Amino acid sequence: MTIFLLATLLLIGGYAVYGLFVEKILGINPKNPTPAQTMADGVDFVPMKPGKIFLIQFLNIAGLGPVFGAILGALYGPVCLFWIVLGSIFAGGVHDMLAGVISLRNGGSTMTAFIQKYFGKAFHALFLILLVLLLTLVGSIFGQIPARLLSNMTHIPFEGWLAIIFGYYFLATLLPIDKIIGRFYPIFGACLIISTILLLGVLFTKGIDFYPDLHTLNQHPKGKPIFPIMFITIACGALSGFHATQSPMMARCLTNEKYSRPIFYGAMILEGFIALIWATLGIAFYKGTAGLSAALGESGNAGAVVSEISKSFLGNFGGLLAILSVIFLAITTGDTALRSARLSLADFLKADQKNILKRLIFSAAILGLATFMAFINLNKIWLYFGWANQLLACIMLWVGALYLHEKGKNEWIAILPALFITAVCGTYLGYAPILFNLSLNTARILGIIIAAGVLGLYFYRTRKA
Repeated sequence: MTIFLLATLLLIGGYAVYGLFVEKILGINPKNPTPAQTMADGVDFVPMKPGKIFLIQFLNIAGLGPVFGAILGALYGPVCLFWIVLGSIFAGGVHDMLAGVISLRNGGSTMTAFIQKYFGKAFHALFLILLVLLLTLVGSIFGQIPARLLSNMTHIPFEGWLAIIFGYYFLATLLPIDKIIGRFYPIFGACLIISTILLLGVLFTKGIDFYPDLHTLNQHPKGKPIFPIMFITIACGALSGFHATQSPMMARCLTNEKYSRPIFYGAMILEGFIALIWATLGIAFYKGTAGLSAALGESGNAGAVVSEISKSFLGNFGGLLAILSVIFLAITTGDTALRSARLSLADFLKADQKNILKRLIFSAAILGLATFMAFINLNKIWLYFGWANQLLACIMLWVGALYLHEKGKNEWIAILPALFITAVCGTYLGYAPILFNLSLNTARILGIIIAAGVLGLYFYRTRKA
């Protein structure tokens, strides 16, 4: 319990101290006009209240990530708390705030516009293709998960629920952001926070040992290495490239730059806290990682773990809450992924999205691709998602470093986490069986070489410029 409380205090302190440090480096100025004020179009650029934006941003970046990812990461034992806490403070919070503030100061641009500015048109086009495919894949997968759950609960077949969910996706992608996302997401975000806090409260009252084994560093039952696997597994609870696609969406609704730290950095810290709770629940409820591993099974069914813990702690209401949480969190991840794909594609083609016909064409194209993906076997492709997600975070952090260097600011707040996650991605590239399948030591050397090479290229480019 003491370790959990200490980790919580570190997250709060990280927001208060390091978050303020990042804010000062970025030179947040309340007098700067925002895209919501200068480019309001009633569709994507819509002024909203900061409290509402915070809850939308939190739900957008969270989804199932800080729940499922944290539970799977808990297989490594309490060591996962270090990545959740330090990652949220020094990597995830910085990453999300850079993505949001750079977008704020560049007309609400998506990440693809940053890529064109700093890496050129050729890489920009390739990056756009990969990004749209990644976001569409997320939308497709997170449409299938709730459709299967709902088909098991009702007499409506999987295809029927998938059609209903994708119909909703189409509306959420097409309609102005304040019509569906702005109205319902704050409620869903608040529900996620409240339900998680309730589970934490029960954990405290039951007197369960939070972390039964504090003497073994790596407690993974199958001996999977902490570096790099744990840092790929726990993404949304510490650092996630997916967030770089979501922060610009909210940057288009912000009415004052002074809200950047609470909304972008603060939402990441809150997500880290949610991940901290679920990792702790996974370890404590099953009395260690061996029990948690048995509950997850060979398929890593984190949804079953969420359901069992919720039912045990909160009764039948908890069971229903768990199922609904998985359904709503999956859907809210999928629809914002598809909306972000539309925005990225529109930015690349410089297509005015105030025009409903153009918006309709873009939305239909994105949804058509997601529907196609829903009926093919994506299991092998999905295995690459965790790595691709952290690679996206890596790119965003290097973009942030270039932006800070260009402005004469302290670029090291972005360089250090970028260097670390580059080494993680490079090592995973070499080690993972689905990629190069090298020995762990060889893969780690490869990761270090790649990170050093990227750092060298960064300094060559910036110092030459």
